[in-house]
Amino acid sequence: MRWNLLLQYGYNICEPNGAFYNLCLIGGETIMKSGNANTHLTCEERHIIEKGIRNNSTKTAIAETLGKDNSTIGKEIKQHRVLKYKCPMALECANYKHCKHNRLCTATCLDYDPFVCTRRDRSPGACNGCSKYPSCRFNKYVYDPDLAQREYETKLRETRLGFNLTPEEAKELGQTIRPLLKKGLSPYAILEAHPEIKCSERTLYTYIEQGAFVDFPDIGPLDLRRQVNRRMPRKKAQMYKKREDRRFLIGRTYKDYKAYIELNPDVSIAQMDTVYNDITNGPFVQTFKLLPTGLLLALYHESKTALSMKNGVDKLESILGTELFRKHIHVLLTDRGSEFSDADGIENDADGLLRTRVFYCDPMQSGQKGSLENNHIELRYILPKETDLTALGLVNQEALNLALSHVNSLPLEKFGGKSPLELTQFMYPELFDRITASGICLIPKDHLVLKPYLLKKYKNANKKEGAQSTTTNTPS
Repeated sequence: MRWNLLLQYGYNICEPNGAFYNLCLIGGETIMKSGNANTHLTCEERHIIEKGIRNNSTKTAIAETLGKDNSTIGKEIKQHRVLKYKCPMALECANYKHCKHNRLCTATCLDYDPFVCTRRDRSPGACNGCSKYPSCRFNKYVYDPDLAQREYETKLRETRLGFNLTPEEAKELGQTIRPLLKKGLSPYAILEAHPEIKCSERTLYTYIEQGAFVDFPDIGPLDLRRQVNRRMPRKKAQMYKKREDRRFLIGRTYKDYKAYIELNPDVSIAQMDTVYNDITNGPFVQTFKLLPTGLLLALYHESKTALSMKNGVDKLESILGTELFRKHIHVLLTDRGSEFSDADGIENDADGLLRTRVFYCDPMQSGQKGSLENNHIELRYILPKETDLTALGLVNQEALNLALSHVNSLPLEKFGGKSPLELTQFMYPELFDRITASGICLIPKDHLVLKPYLLKKYKNANKKEGAQSTTTNTPS
């Protein structure tokens, strides 16, 4: 009542912290309007944003209510909205209700009409309070003010910790500025001479004053001559922490996975991980387990990067074919390793069509994909830890296929004595044909080997073949 009277007579309110508010109505409710456009958004203001979205207010109306710029509200909603529901179709097509092609979406389809939601894609920018939310089958984004506040606080805290560069970047920057500092140039002059250095003058001063260049003892206020050849102390190493972009986890956490499976209980699930012994040199094995049959697939890699793992999913799709890939790998569950951070690249094919859904286990919870971890135990019989896998014989995809053939031919009690390959042959003969065509074959039970010498035999056989071919090609 008091605020309504103040609103009627046009009064302003001044808080003790100096922030000015005036009163306005949004969605039929009285809301305080901030007059300070230069302050960070508060938790209360984020709740006002959520209330505005729920009441179908535009970004402009919300911005005027809070005394902020339109772009501030737009960026806030776009950066912190969460994907709560993923469209099951490869493309968001407005004609999906009357589709004549069994909803097998392609970008070249003559009936393809990109779906655009004015509420979700324009203003206010989220699906909170939408009357069509329960029946909508397209991507649904929800703005959660409490989650947005936590993400803001986390980012604010991380930006004030340590140096925003890696040890390699610090070494490269130190090599650039060291000779110029010795010539008497100031940080400002150095930055003017080297525009490729992407930091401000104040940041460069901070790096120099706080000893960021540990590989260059003559840069900075401290004498580091005794530390030049020593390993960087753990506490000091923690200062070098490149900010990680974790936005790929939005809408793809294990909680989201459980909710998706509850809504789609009949989808085929595959689990994905990486096996290696030497993080520096590899080789790296990207593993996939198809849960219905227990079939273990794997791809050989020379590097463990997000690009190589994305390319591995592309290669698996080419091996299985698009139709079989989407049928048997409808959902991919993996861990939060940096090599799997390209979620969009894994989910979409080269044409931008949705081919699978990827979700991530909780941190330090490998048991959430325990079925694949158990298969790794069998694979480790052939590829034991703390060994040189290359010297052992794991030198290419062909050697890896040999190991997979023996692991997948092992009879399992839970399948009534049948092996994953036998079960796949019985349940999915077309998938079995694709797998065998790629180089994985069914091994007779009497010839199964789950020992490291399996690959040594393969390696020695290749050496003999190479020697024989050399002898044959040598001119007499």
